[in-house]
Amino acid sequence: MVSPYDFTWPGGVTAHVTQLARELGRSGHEVQVLAPHSPPRESQDADLHVPLGRSVPLPSGGSIARVSLSWWLYPKIRALLRKEQFDVIHLHEPMAPILPLCVLEFSDSVNVGTFHASYARQHLYRITHPIIKRWQQRLHGNIAVSPAARRYVNNTFPGDYEIIPNGIDFKHFSANVAPMPQYQDGKINILFVGRLEKRKGLRYLLEAYGKLKWDLPNIRLIVVGPGNPDKESYRVMSSQNLQDVEFVGRVSYDDLPRYYASADIFCSPATGAESFGIVLLEAMSASKPVVASDIEGFRGVMTHGEQGLLVPKKDSNAMAEALGMLARDPELRRKLGGNGNRLAEEYRWEVVAGRVEAYYNTCVKAANGSTRTRTN
Repeated sequence: MVSPYDFTWPGGVTAHVTQLARELGRSGHEVQVLAPHSPPRESQDADLHVPLGRSVPLPSGGSIARVSLSWWLYPKIRALLRKEQFDVIHLHEPMAPILPLCVLEFSDSVNVGTFHASYARQHLYRITHPIIKRWQQRLHGNIAVSPAARRYVNNTFPGDYEIIPNGIDFKHFSANVAPMPQYQDGKINILFVGRLEKRKGLRYLLEAYGKLKWDLPNIRLIVVGPGNPDKESYRVMSSQNLQDVEFVGRVSYDDLPRYYASADIFCSPATGAESFGIVLLEAMSASKPVVASDIEGFRGVMTHGEQGLLVPKKDSNAMAEALGMLARDPELRRKLGGNGNRLAEEYRWEVVAGRVEAYYNTCVKAANGSTRTRTN
């Protein structure tokens, strides 16, 4: 596995790589993860990690991507690939700087790329296309995590893309865990989980919550995730003097299911640049109904009226209406939550990793003329 992103910082791609690597390991494969790192930070999955290059933070799609820009990695990577003789090299965001490109330069293995991103504009790929095209042509197989991700990459690099979604640790989030006791006071809990970045849309949830609080004073908003609210979010909280809004900050992976268990409704007001909806699936695994922005990445995961309600992005009035509908109707919450739980089970890592493994074999057969079988 190759990731361009610092393995010591949490993120969607890092979690995907880690959990896929673990599941393939349980199937009998030997897996290493090549990724940048940030000394003196330590990775929780150091047994998998081969650190290659220190990372630097770069703005990316309304977020911060921590990648390595160290071209001096070339000789170290070439020596590592010669030593290990990997059967398959699976590169996540293979056109991202700079580690995946270095690996593709020297790889004699079967190279598979997974494309995770989905942005409204193609400016990055279009600018770099003349330079990175030759590395893209070294891929034997292409995976996109969703139709949104496939659309984004296919506009610049047309080809065949196998859609294999992100997986979910279904057992972890569906477990019958104890809710957080401080939230068991009879109030209806609305939960937000995510980094406090502008594109996650917290401002619009706060606006919707403020509108709803007048009619339903017995509600609470719980905000889980690292970072600080943006200026607009602070403005909304101050101007409306919002009550019962709790900022929890970052929580551990082990504790996160307890926050889902404490929630009555889960809400993701993201404004775009989401190729998938991991947090939606986490909430569904916990049998919680979802209110989410009607954006392409989320539509690929849930259906309006089945697992929850989709509302136009940046529309706080529509969001308040959807939240109010669920807050007033416990039976509807139970129905949508049950539907979500059944859907989320289809995304468990055992299923997703099996599809990835089958795709590896397809690519190996096409490249080498024979199918390699698992050695347990």
